[in-house]
Amino acid sequence: MSRFLQKIVHNEAMKNDPKEIYGWRVYMLACSACCGGMLFGMDSGIIGGVLTMPPFKETYGLESLDSVAQANLSANIVSTLQAGCFFGALIASPIADRWGRRISLIGSALISAIGVVMQASASGHLPVMYIGRLITGFGVGAASMINPLYVSENAPRAIRGGLTGLYQLFITMGIMLAFWINYGSLLHISGSAMYLVPLAMQGLPAVLLFVGMLLCNESPRWLAKQDRWEEARATLSKVRALPVDHPYLQEEFQAISLQLEQERALVGGSGFWDLMKEMWLIHGNRKRAIISISLMVCQQMTGTNAINYYSPQIFKNLGVTGNATNLFATGVYGIVKMVSCGVFLVFVADSLGRRRSLLWTSIGQGLAMLYIGLYVRIAPPVEGAPVIPAGYVALVCIFLFAAFFQFGWGPVCWIYVSEIPSARLRSLNVAFGAATQWLFNFVVARAVPNMLATVGSNGYGTYIIFACFCFSMFIFVWFFIPETKGMSLEKMDDLFGVTELVQQKTDIENNIEASRADKAVETHIERAG
Repeated sequence: MSRFLQKIVHNEAMKNDPKEIYGWRVYMLACSACCGGMLFGMDSGIIGGVLTMPPFKETYGLESLDSVAQANLSANIVSTLQAGCFFGALIASPIADRWGRRISLIGSALISAIGVVMQASASGHLPVMYIGRLITGFGVGAASMINPLYVSENAPRAIRGGLTGLYQLFITMGIMLAFWINYGSLLHISGSAMYLVPLAMQGLPAVLLFVGMLLCNESPRWLAKQDRWEEARATLSKVRALPVDHPYLQEEFQAISLQLEQERALVGGSGFWDLMKEMWLIHGNRKRAIISISLMVCQQMTGTNAINYYSPQIFKNLGVTGNATNLFATGVYGIVKMVSCGVFLVFVADSLGRRRSLLWTSIGQGLAMLYIGLYVRIAPPVEGAPVIPAGYVALVCIFLFAAFFQFGWGPVCWIYVSEIPSARLRSLNVAFGAATQWLFNFVVARAVPNMLATVGSNGYGTYIIFACFCFSMFIFVWFFIPETKGMSLEKMDDLFGVTELVQQKTDIENNIEASRADKAVETHIERAG
């Protein structure tokens, strides 16, 4: 494994690190935790197809509504999950800090499973469906915050981008499975089971996450933060597959210890308001928090979840006819997302770097969305007429957009947000980022059906709006996002100037102490004279 990684990952850390740290254990740990991403993906991907199934429409009364009312009800059902995810991500931060990353992920899996059971048993009662999706959202949102945090705190620095980015790969895997589950259910199942099977299958990732985390260790950095130093050292030794007295392990452990000492020296207290002051009143920490929030806003304003949630409607909007054909095209879209993300994580994440990945994909996504919008505006599909060549290019642009997103804004945002904060603020910073992601995910999920129905003929303005956001993201990344490829988590304070601030504070305190000592000596001499 280490030889293969050395061939495809090109950074200095890989050349210097011992090969033992890239053994199977760290990959299994990351994959187990990233089942939380699959939970996110399946919950996001299944509902769009379920909303188009005739038995679901009949059971929940969608067939009797006009197009606008139907769009509103569909948006409400979809976006209730995002509302729960927003609050789940915020609540997860103090829980993950108090009880640990591992226990919190186990709890997230249990909560999500309860919500899935409620969705599958709602039997046409909208309030039960809403509550079920809200509860599932609490679990999904909490997992979305804890998962990248947990993986980044366990991952070796040279492959941290790839391992943390596995979260996005599992999201795309969940979306892909959801699309094909919907397609298979439409073709081979009849009656209410057509939509009940996909809704129930949302619980599979929750089971995998629960079982996987029972077999995994706690984060060594969280253990160190709790002053459980011997457990932290033993856990780090286990994850790295190195003896406790190995020089590499001693160096990494010393770096963890030194960073925690510096952070405590900077503010001191570890209460919620102490951490909030540390985050927003210290320039380097404030900059990292703003970058994390901004990246997550940008990620959602690419329009990716507009396609994830409403892809059958969007493919119909581009001239693809028939519900089965739309769901098949959606399934292919899911495969493109998963394969693209896998290629990125293996060959690009820790070689090309975070900054360049975000830059070039901003332009690629913008061009794809712009073409789709112009096509729908200039040559809108005619119902019953065959798709023209320009229409097929628009369909290809949907798949290209998916590939571009997985090479940049999909995985890189989660990688970046989880790796740049200082140790004391990591869970709080990731919580703000994840909550922001879910807030704007909610905005997109709620707004897109109405945008497609009202913003320009055939909704062409929807695609152009997303294209403009994508182009503007290039400017944001160019000026504000530094590269972090191959850097240890403890070096992030150097990059953002916090270590320098700690040193300045220490120097000032030392000068004050020296001044007091000099005055004491002078006073003693005067009295003696």
